[in-house]
Amino acid sequence: MATKLKTPSAEADLAFMRSIAEGGGRMPMSAAICYLAGGLLYGFQCLFHMGQAAGLIVWGPVPSLAFVVGISVAFFIVLIWAIHRDNREGGARKGTLSNRAVNAALSGTGMANAAVIIVFGVGAFRDQDFAVWLYYPAIIFALQSAAWFVGWSLKKKRWMLATSLGGWVTAVALGVLVREPVAYLGVCTAALFLLFAGPGLIMYLEARAPRTAP
Repeated sequence: MATKLKTPSAEADLAFMRSIAEGGGRMPMSAAICYLAGGLLYGFQCLFHMGQAAGLIVWGPVPSLAFVVGISVAFFIVLIWAIHRDNREGGARKGTLSNRAVNAALSGTGMANAAVIIVFGVGAFRDQDFAVWLYYPAIIFALQSAAWFVGWSLKKKRWMLATSLGGWVTAVALGVLVREPVAYLGVCTAALFLLFAGPGLIMYLEARAPRTAP
């Protein structure tokens, strides 16, 4: 009796294509950790500045600068650790094509963020106008909005669409409120907790959830 050659089933092919189209799988843990840590740390920094603006926190220039620098140092330590963790476990190479595409979009916005920091930082220093620097977060939220819209287009997760729309609204609000420091800080604080820490927590929980059998 002739043996049958084993070929991939049509069901397996369809399941593979469906996983790409529907965006199954999880985002790298590094993305989850960085969004969660960044939202919490910088959101806490904004709360600190709101306390200063309200007169509840009265620190001198040196302690205040040390606090701000400490927040950034803490974030970069977390960032380096998370990237090292993903590289060690091969997390950046895992997942569906849609996951890798979303991760690439988010990483691309990170590269753009670096250019924006330089542009607005130099502009604010040259013009001696701190308000110029305050436009920088508005651009960051606009770029994040675009990246999350790419994520929603590929994966159709409603929280990604909500994050994208929230980022767009935040970008406009921050641009309008540059000369209103208290309102500006309020919007920025809420947005960091909701649109950075929130998605980070969702991605973290998804990454830690038990994997179901295919």
